[in-house]
Amino acid sequence: MKYVTETPYNKRNFHIDTFEVNSTSEVALKETDCYAGHYTLKVSPGENPKPLLQHGFYYMDTLLRPVCEKGDLVHVTHEDTVISTDYDPKDILRIAETVFKQGRFHRDFNIPSRMADVRYRNWVGDLIEKELLFALYFNGEVAGFYGYEGNNVLLLGIDERFRGQGLAKYFTSAGCLKQFNQGHDKLQTSISASNTASLNLFYMLGFRLKGAVDVYHKLTGPAPKEV
Repeated sequence: MKYVTETPYNKRNFHIDTFEVNSTSEVALKETDCYAGHYTLKVSPGENPKPLLQHGFYYMDTLLRPVCEKGDLVHVTHEDTVISTDYDPKDILRIAETVFKQGRFHRDFNIPSRMADVRYRNWVGDLIEKELLFALYFNGEVAGFYGYEGNNVLLLGIDERFRGQGLAKYFTSAGCLKQFNQGHDKLQTSISASNTASLNLFYMLGFRLKGAVDVYHKLTGPAPKEV
């Protein structure tokens, strides 16, 4: 397939072939009609969606791209919050099972919710194995996690016991500072346009919007089933 790339990290969760489409040309869209599987396509928000819809794609989400230059980070601290690479992975994976309920795969009506849960939990597990995750502690208890790679802020998860206390800004600020101290001049993240709480958090910490993409999904053939 010329215009489609396999995504084995999703295939392992959904137990069907999964792909990323790298073009919106008619030839590329027709290619998605020929092979069974689940497809993801990201396009500019200004692009005409009609050809996508005609080939069975459906709108899933708009992802915004906030960016922060090193000198713009607003560093806020709290004496009872700590981030650390010293943690029990079981504590992190337990939290990961409950925090990702509004992701695009949870919203996809072709993906069983439990399989979407597993997808995000496995992503956190990958970051643990790569040593790209900080545990978040509040008063000595594991309160969440912060996942990253390179200059990308990937994941922030707060245990439900610690939500609503305004802790996310302290944890995120500390995680961003750690990344900057690794030598990056700027950081970026990707946030669903519907996640206003996260957008407000990153804006408060000095991030500014630099772009956006619309995300479409498509299913060709049978839907994934839990096993």
